[in-house]
Amino acid sequence: MSAGVVLRSCLFFLLQLLLTPPYAVIAVLTFPFNALTRYRIISVWARLMMLALDHLCGIKFRVIGAENIPSEPCVILSKHQSAWETFAFQLIFPPQVYVIKRELLWIPFFGWGLAMCSPIAINRGAGPRAARQMLSQGKDRLARGFCVIVYPEGTRVAPGTRGKYQSSGSAIAIHAGVPVLPVAHNAGRCWRRNAFLKLPGTITVSIGPPLNTTGRKADALTREVETWIENEMQQIDHAGA
Repeated sequence: MSAGVVLRSCLFFLLQLLLTPPYAVIAVLTFPFNALTRYRIISVWARLMMLALDHLCGIKFRVIGAENIPSEPCVILSKHQSAWETFAFQLIFPPQVYVIKRELLWIPFFGWGLAMCSPIAINRGAGPRAARQMLSQGKDRLARGFCVIVYPEGTRVAPGTRGKYQSSGSAIAIHAGVPVLPVAHNAGRCWRRNAFLKLPGTITVSIGPPLNTTGRKADALTREVETWIENEMQQIDHAGA
């Protein structure tokens, strides 16, 4: 590993350390505003992080299929390889919320800002109650003009691997009567799970055509999404090899 990569990764970490606490205070102060206004103010932090990743770490990105993003809110089902997509998606897609585990809200500073972004925070140990909450709050966020982002594999996976696809995101879309948008990307090539080092390169984000959910079953829809994403991952990885 080159000394330059280590130095640039250290500088990025330092910048995060300096910017996140004061911006968390700004996020909390947005409480009186409506949810979309809060989102637009708070998402500036993600834009700053993306600028830092570009100029400090040399991580750039390109988007294929941006024309597939619907004008109305939808459920985005995406590959999950890195923390990078949580920043980048705020630049690529319309205002959005995530389905997250509620413990993330307890993280000092970061969790405070996240709480102001109207996430769907669930207790994974609550079983059927958590599923009902997710469907109800997902429909609510979509009605308020947000897209809902779900990582169907549940956790970050290493490049070249796949996790078990869960049907919760498809269920939200079917329950709310909105399209599903499949997304593939190779962010793990530059920023791996829990990795400190950020490797320079260009990340490819590929957005598939929206899938109509009318009359669909969640499991069958999820299999269709999985097939599209994993086939597209092979194309992306082959092109970047």
